[in-house]
Amino acid sequence: MTRRLAFLVPAALSLLAGLDAALILLGLGAPVMMERLPGVHGILMVFGFVATLISLERAVALALPAGFLVPALIGLGTLAVLSPLPLLIGQLGLLAGALAFVVLYVPLYCRNGDEAILVQALGAVLAACAVLMWFGGAELATLIPWLAGFVIFTIAAERLELARIAIGAVATRWFLALITATTLAVLASLLWPSIGYPIFGITLLGLVSWLVIHDVARKTVRSTGQTRFMGVCLLAGYVWLAVAGLTWALGGPAANGGTYDAVVHSVFLGFTVSMIIAHSTVILPAVLRVHLPYRRGLYIPVVLLHLSLIVRIGLGDGFKLHWAWQVGGVLNILALLGFAILAAASALIGTRARSSRGERRFLTLEHEMNA
Repeated sequence: MTRRLAFLVPAALSLLAGLDAALILLGLGAPVMMERLPGVHGILMVFGFVATLISLERAVALALPAGFLVPALIGLGTLAVLSPLPLLIGQLGLLAGALAFVVLYVPLYCRNGDEAILVQALGAVLAACAVLMWFGGAELATLIPWLAGFVIFTIAAERLELARIAIGAVATRWFLALITATTLAVLASLLWPSIGYPIFGITLLGLVSWLVIHDVARKTVRSTGQTRFMGVCLLAGYVWLAVAGLTWALGGPAANGGTYDAVVHSVFLGFTVSMIIAHSTVILPAVLRVHLPYRRGLYIPVVLLHLSLIVRIGLGDGFKLHWAWQVGGVLNILALLGFAILAAASALIGTRARSSRGERRFLTLEHEMNA
């Protein structure tokens, strides 16, 4: 567990630095005023935080020491971006990590030839292309469809794996067709932005429709406890992905302003973070070998996250209310920090409780043997 926790150090630092950069971008006071931070805010959140978590989970699934090279490279690249070193060094580190991420999927696919693994690998390819374009001087706004494709394909493929029990071959073929169309739309957004972005938005709406129809979350949301919690988070995430798709479909290229803010935070906060929270009580224990029990208190950051996005996107971006945009942004930050604190506290309490129960069982057994 200790070794795996070490891979989360760059992810945690990326999250904190990304939130610090968010305060700067909101025009508010931040604990650390570093000139480079605002320009790498998106890179820190998507690569330093999200990609590190995903690659660590994939490395655990591979169960080979070489697999952990991927989160290590991404983590080191992120630390270089945060350091006073030239940005070029951090870019090279992230590029090496992204390329290694693509290679990581080769043995995973060779195990069973699952199409879902190919979709995840395609997402990693999009991420590697994004880093390569960033290395070549492309602006972050140009990379958004590529980064969005990375997280969306990765998460959607995992949902496909779970849905496959109840769906047939026709539904799977529709899923793969939508993934193919979305990939072509990502490329079109770079070559012909005026038509590429609307097509990208339309294909995302199609993918969201498929996920809502076939995802087991439609049933689990009517359950109780942890199962219902996961269903709520999943369906809420799909709502925000639909918001991003609709915005792109109607608004076209989103290079700046409210439209850009809306699509970015709908995808990477509303959708991606919702999915991370939904799976946190299942994936984190499997990856880190810690006990993270579900607690109803986890609803607090979830509700705060979605309310903050309504304020930021609905009022701030939609009605161009600067104060609402700032308030929503601050609440975004509090939601993320609140989830991290609650998850850490829940894991600590759960681990101590399990250790205490194990110690009591041992003392009981020892007493019975002595008797």
